[in-house]
Amino acid sequence: MILRDLIGDVLRTLWSHKLRTFLTMFGIAWGIVSIVLMVGAGEGLRVGQAKVAQTLGKDVMIVFHGRTSLQVGGARAGRAVHWEDPDVAAVQADAPDCEYAIPELEQEDVQIHSNYNNAAFLVTGSLPPFAIIRSLDVGQGRFYNWDDQRESRRVAFLGSDAAKQLFPGRNPVGENLYLNDFPYVVIGVMEPKKQDSSYDGWDANKIFVPFAATRRDFPDKPPGTPTTFDQLLVTPKSVEQHELCKREVRTALARMHNFDPSDKEACPIWDTVQEAKAFRQMTDGMKYFLGAVGIVTLLLGGLGVMNVMMVAVRERTREIGVRKALGAPAHTILKQFFFEALLIAFLSGGVGLGVAYGICFLVNLLPMPDFFAGLLPTWSSGVLACGLLGSIAVLSALYPARKAASVDPIEALRFEAGG
Repeated sequence: MILRDLIGDVLRTLWSHKLRTFLTMFGIAWGIVSIVLMVGAGEGLRVGQAKVAQTLGKDVMIVFHGRTSLQVGGARAGRAVHWEDPDVAAVQADAPDCEYAIPELEQEDVQIHSNYNNAAFLVTGSLPPFAIIRSLDVGQGRFYNWDDQRESRRVAFLGSDAAKQLFPGRNPVGENLYLNDFPYVVIGVMEPKKQDSSYDGWDANKIFVPFAATRRDFPDKPPGTPTTFDQLLVTPKSVEQHELCKREVRTALARMHNFDPSDKEACPIWDTVQEAKAFRQMTDGMKYFLGAVGIVTLLLGGLGVMNVMMVAVRERTREIGVRKALGAPAHTILKQFFFEALLIAFLSGGVGLGVAYGICFLVNLLPMPDFFAGLLPTWSSGVLACGLLGSIAVLSALYPARKAASVDPIEALRFEAGG
């Protein structure tokens, strides 16, 4: 039997059992669609959440000051700890696994006005790497630099919403801004960004100035001192080094302020790296679970293929007997039934992949919430689906085909369908 005759015979057989063939193909196609869509949804959630999390800062750890909960060196527990300017140099020197360690000083009661409007925003001062650490992209102008810091220049970088309120309908770059009546020159405006987490308010509603200018014009208030600041922003050199970096920061600050390095109450740290890892584990677990549901559906579809082929062998027992009596070799019968099962499996699998990727494309045209990047089917999910489909197709086709090939022609000629 040549290939053209084999294909024609297979298609005629499948067409004569349209409903059964359709239901079997639907089961396999639905399994493929389930795997691709479920894995794509999990990947979209992971990517979307990672993008939103990076609006706070990439791999940043915010080191707050607290109160000691452990006694050490004769000092009582419950003692308040405040970070001071020398702590920055100490952390930078004693934490080789950290890339950045910079202070941040904030004031929320600064009287703010421009020549066009008044406002109430948080004024925050830090060092130039703050823009990198906190993902402050420049929309207009520039962020303050080391020359601004060294010379304590009165320059300001505005959050996007702050710029709109203080300078409605105008380009604020180069304009004067008054903070407690101190004249500051606006040097830049932040690119608008979507932010879902913060430790002190949205960046769009802030005014950013050099740390030296903040220290001079808006020093820390009691119980702070003129040398204390609010929090320390730290980033590791790599994600793999973040635990070492965190331990080195605690050790350096404990030495500077005489508390136990294991006292997390004295030195509470908001670790966004650890949060990102935990969220990734959660989304990966969800993705694997949803993928497993799709795999089970695919396996059930494979059993459907096997069932259809077993029924086909039984219904065509006399036909098989006639063919073998006329001299058809067993491998020809094996080839026909094996090809029939493979055709059902791969045709339905191709339809399933096409439908799944089509749904992903159409869904991704719609507006998405900030935390969801859309349905993102990965190459691994496609390879997994195709690999499983091939394995299931071979396994579901092998047994019925071997059973058909092993039919005794004499017994087959005696067989009555339905008997």
